[in-house]
Amino acid sequence: MKKFLVEEDTTLKRFTDSHCIAASFCFRALLKEKQIKVNGNRASHDLSLKKGDEVVYYLTPAQEKKRGFTVLYEDENVVVCDKESGVDWEALLFSLSEGQPAYPVHRLDRNTEGVILFARTKEAQEELERAFRERKVVKIYLALVFGKMPRAHSVETAYLKKDEKNCRVYLSDVPPGEEIVTEYEVLRENDSDSLLKVTLHTGKTHQIRAHLAYLHHPIIGDQKYGDSSVNEKYHATRQRLISKELRVLCEGNLSYLKNFSFFSEKNFET
Repeated sequence: MKKFLVEEDTTLKRFTDSHCIAASFCFRALLKEKQIKVNGNRASHDLSLKKGDEVVYYLTPAQEKKRGFTVLYEDENVVVCDKESGVDWEALLFSLSEGQPAYPVHRLDRNTEGVILFARTKEAQEELERAFRERKVVKIYLALVFGKMPRAHSVETAYLKKDEKNCRVYLSDVPPGEEIVTEYEVLRENDSDSLLKVTLHTGKTHQIRAHLAYLHHPIIGDQKYGDSSVNEKYHATRQRLISKELRVLCEGNLSYLKNFSFFSEKNFET
C-alpha cells in the first residue's frame, strides 16, 4: 500500500504519473480492479483531485517492485539515473526526494528512456543548470527512425518555435525562432529504418523528435511528431529514443564530474 496527500488540484492520472511510478505502470489495471482509493472511496475511472485529498494505491508485491529506474551514480551533489520509458521525470524526482533533497536539472519526455541527472543540493542544481546553458554537457542519444538517411553523417540546423498551448514545437529553415543544431551518425540501416547516434549541440524542447521528423525521418513510435502508419507497422506506441550518454564538463565544485561518462544500459535490438 502507498498513501499520498494531494498538494494541488489535478487529476488522478496526472497525480499518479508524477508521484507513484509503480502505480503509473499499471494505472488502468488498478482502476479496473478498484485498487485505488480517493478519500476512502474506490476509484474506477480517472477523476479530479483537490488539494488535501488522500490517494491510496493497493499494489501487489510484483507491482511494487517495478521502480522504473536504476541509479547509475550518486554522491552528495548529484544522482544519475537510467530511466525506463513510460516514467515521468517528476515521479522519478518525487521518488528520489524521499528521505533527502533532490532537484531537477534537465528533463526527459515520459516515453524517452535513458540517462537523466538530478542535483542533491540547490548549489549543485545552479551549477549544473549553468553548465547546460553554457553547453558544457555532452548529450548523446540513440534514435530508431523510419527510412534511410540521405547521408551517413550530418550536422543539421533549423529554427524552432514553441506552441505552448498544444505542447509541441514547429520547425523552419529560417528565422524567426530559436536556432537548433542536431548532429546524427548512422550506426546501421536497412531498407525500412535506421539506427542513429544523435548528438545535441543545443537542447530545446522536443528537439530530436521534431528535427528528425522535419528531415522526413521521424522516430518510430513517436505519437506527436511521427507517422501513424509507420507506428502501426512497428506496433510502436512509444518513441524509440534513448538518452544513451551524458558527460558534464563544468568547472568549480563539480569539476570532478569531468572524470565520468554516464551510460544507459538500454539499447535497441539489431
